[in-house]
Amino acid sequence: MQKIVRDIKNSRFDAHTVSRWLTTLKHLFIGKEADKGLIFRLFMYLILIDVAFIYIKPILYMITTMIKDSSNLLDPAVIWVPRSFFMGHLEEAFRLLKYSSAFWISMTVALSVAVLQVISCAVAGYAFARLEFPLKKFWFVCLIFTFVMPPQVTILPSILLFKDFGWINTYLPLIVPAIFGHGLKGALFVIIYRQFFSTLPKELEEAAKMDGASVFRVFFRVMLPISTSAIIVVFLFSFVWNWNDFYYPTMYMFGAKEVPLSISLSRLAASLAAEAEQSGPSIFAEPIKMAASFLIIMPVLVVYMFTQRWFVEGVERTGLVE
Repeated sequence: MQKIVRDIKNSRFDAHTVSRWLTTLKHLFIGKEADKGLIFRLFMYLILIDVAFIYIKPILYMITTMIKDSSNLLDPAVIWVPRSFFMGHLEEAFRLLKYSSAFWISMTVALSVAVLQVISCAVAGYAFARLEFPLKKFWFVCLIFTFVMPPQVTILPSILLFKDFGWINTYLPLIVPAIFGHGLKGALFVIIYRQFFSTLPKELEEAAKMDGASVFRVFFRVMLPISTSAIIVVFLFSFVWNWNDFYYPTMYMFGAKEVPLSISLSRLAASLAAEAEQSGPSIFAEPIKMAASFLIIMPVLVVYMFTQRWFVEGVERTGLVE
């Protein structure tokens, strides 16, 4: 661009100069490569901003709604930015959710299942990737079948089974299956580990076996320590999905008094709906729901804020982007 400005000042408009101008402008707007030009970058930024806004808008609406007082809620001119901040809806949602007890229940269940699935699914994934055993392909097809099968198909037999064990209205139906690599999305985590272990060089195992290491020693001392990226992906997926899960806790803990946050939110919405039927709709119902939703997603946002870099790297290394 500096050359063009200099040529304009010097009034040099011969054919060679014009050709050089066109080439410079072409490199500036289109680029020497297809993804290096200004037009392509502006297009990509526009898409990224639009996609980001789609995901950020509900969170912004949630935050701005829960901090509005009655005057801001009744004022049609106030849409996004309230004139004053009111924290009473957060306090009310905290009380209605029984947040202290429900938070620790959700944390205990989600963290326990995540840790157990990290270990058990790693063992199963390593077996499918590296070991030879009878009917290996058949069992892997069965694993994929359990992944694509809707949970509604197996929920009734599971409820009857856990009822015979006396586990209904307890946390055991949510935690115990994770010991055996099952639980929420357990089959997917086995597939992730299998994909990761399949990409590792066989020389690692061969060197360990030459030193007399058994299969278990090879797995726990060689393969598992270098699978950090897969562990992070499985742990975060498992933790977030179990934290947000509503279906299984509702099926197994429908009569429990102490329940996770997902069920507490459902009960809060039901109580607000019942109050609306008795005494009419309230302008405070929506802000309380928004405050309750914010209290539930806040721990997950904090976890992702600190683990974003490792999570993205783990997704790339485990082959999920493929």
